[in-house]
Amino acid sequence: MTLEIELLLAAFALAAGGILKGATGAGAPVLAVPMLALIFDVRYAVALLVVPNLVTNFWQWWQFRDKIVSRGLVLRFAGGGALGALIGSFMLAYAPQDALLMGVGVMLIAYIAFRLVHTNWSLPSKLALRFSGPAGLLGGILQGASGLSAPASITFLNAAGLERQQFIPTISVFFMMMSVMQIPALAGLGILTGKILLHGALALAVLLAAMPVGNQLARHVKKETFDRIILALLALIAAKILVTPFF
Repeated sequence: MTLEIELLLAAFALAAGGILKGATGAGAPVLAVPMLALIFDVRYAVALLVVPNLVTNFWQWWQFRDKIVSRGLVLRFAGGGALGALIGSFMLAYAPQDALLMGVGVMLIAYIAFRLVHTNWSLPSKLALRFSGPAGLLGGILQGASGLSAPASITFLNAAGLERQQFIPTISVFFMMMSVMQIPALAGLGILTGKILLHGALALAVLLAAMPVGNQLARHVKKETFDRIILALLALIAAKILVTPFF
């Protein structure tokens, strides 16, 4: 694969992630990390997005900061995520690349399975508060080690029954706290370098340019149709990740 093709695919991965984030308020890493991991490697994909995650989620938190309904839940959830991200960063640094890539594939399958299971079950508010810390911890470990916290974080917040305007600032604080922990940890471990920071600035520009496109699509394309397209794309990526080591 030539450098030009790699750059083109990377730009597509970031743009797709930005569109998803603009349409749903979350999920840029769900598309961008596995695609970038296939082109380059998992460590690069996670490190590349850590600063863009901080900036884009700060922006969304600022827009919806007055919609937070449970500060206790947010603080426990985000605090657990920060601790988990630190643990996951060490896993990212020392685990074999093949194992990390397979982990990304498994996390994608788990996320797809969650999205396909339709249920009206939800956590009562007291239980949601009680489990917010452990759920954040698990999500942080997954984010730090694979760049994908969605199977834990989005699953938990959906079970907690948060509406979109409550969901966005809650998940934004969660991602911000993880990024604040990941940046010094990955830099200290030698994963986040000056070169990757520069690449991250370019990635941020692509994400910010694509997010308004997602906003427009959300207004004109049925949510069900958009979800099916995203899930089909994720399934193809997961299949590619899980099959590649055997060929």
